[in-house]
Amino acid sequence: MTQTSTLHFTRPDQGEELARAELYGLLARLWLAPPDEALLAQFRVAVTEAPVRGSHLESPWHDLVAAMRATTAQQATAEYDALFGGIGKPEVFLYGSYYLSGFLNEKPLAALRNDLAALGLTRDIERGETEDHIAYGFEVMRYLIAGDDALTCTLEQQHRFFRTHLQPWVERLCDAVDTQPAAVIWRAVARLTCAFMQVEAQAFDMVE
Repeated sequence: MTQTSTLHFTRPDQGEELARAELYGLLARLWLAPPDEALLAQFRVAVTEAPVRGSHLESPWHDLVAAMRATTAQQATAEYDALFGGIGKPEVFLYGSYYLSGFLNEKPLAALRNDLAALGLTRDIERGETEDHIAYGFEVMRYLIAGDDALTCTLEQQHRFFRTHLQPWVERLCDAVDTQPAAVIWRAVARLTCAFMQVEAQAFDMVE
């Protein structure tokens, strides 16, 4: 995604919000493409304590770190391609429209594009994925949490985008990955994603 203003992270005294933004960013990276050697090297020295507070995330984070430490870039690429790539219909779709309407490029994508335009965001035309790809949704949340546009990057906008464009379908994607025999790394990614979505939903419940 591209935006109309430069992305900056939050101040150091806003540690919890920065941690949320960074976890959204990491998950976006892992859903968009398999990890390269540089990312795997980071996981080899990563702490096993969850990056966002909440015991609900401890076990899935630990499992993800373990899975990343046990794989290679080549193995990760093969798994990613087996699950999400290939010729014809993939084993698992990564697009919200599929889970919300049963088809790709349907009304949920049009509604998302309208809301992104209102936020001043647009898709990077050099990438082939449409805006309802899970990685793009997570990047939008990262921006709404850590961006420096005070009028756009608000808790209200986070709440609205999450409830409208992520909560209705992301856990269904995670369930689809979890049932795949070929899923090892992305089973761990899916379980952390699901747990994080539940933590976020509970947090937004508290501010309604």
